[in-house]
Amino acid sequence: MRRWLLTAALLALSAGCTKSPDEKSGPTEDGTLEPIANPHQPGDFDPLPDPEAQGGSVGRAPRRLTVAQLDAAILEAVGRRWVNGGDGIDARASSLGRADYALVNSENTEPNLVFAKFLEDGARFVCIGQANDELKLADATKRTLSRTLPDVWGDLRKLTDAQVREFLVYNSLRFWGAPLEGEELDKWATFFTQASARAETAKRRSDVLAVMCIAMLTDTRFITY
Repeated sequence: MRRWLLTAALLALSAGCTKSPDEKSGPTEDGTLEPIANPHQPGDFDPLPDPEAQGGSVGRAPRRLTVAQLDAAILEAVGRRWVNGGDGIDARASSLGRADYALVNSENTEPNLVFAKFLEDGARFVCIGQANDELKLADATKRTLSRTLPDVWGDLRKLTDAQVREFLVYNSLRFWGAPLEGEELDKWATFFTQASARAETAKRRSDVLAVMCIAMLTDTRFITY
């Protein structure tokens, strides 16, 4: 009888120490974490857009400036508004996408050929005018585009490579908010050198400043954000 009771007690103790597969183990050791199931399941969120389809950008697609933003950006970057009588930004606002609230109730900020054409016209007007004015200013601190150039600048072919790059980095920051660097800076430096040679041949030194200004103002980095 005693032997039977002892055997039953051992069996009960053995069953109590056996854990089912669904039971949690005891407390974790110091320095370890219990695994947690991923609460997110497929379909709970939208995947990020393909960077290759957005020029390497992850997130929303770039947006074009509105007419009011473009007006303010040109004034800030170049130092003058696009005001040219009946051909300025105010006169071309509807063609550039501004809503008239009569026939069009929302501003069009989609890139298109009409916008590109009028932007190039505006860039030529403001850049050529500003370049001509800055050529006459001997005080570099009073200039906008050529602030890094010598107080009195003549043949720009004589600028050192460091001066050319300083000019390009300064203006890329001014127009785009990001400096030129690496291979792209090298290409723009070559472009500057070529423009300087042609301007000297044509005896219009202000053309160098105007050409660089037009190129940066019509770049997509200036009109999108």
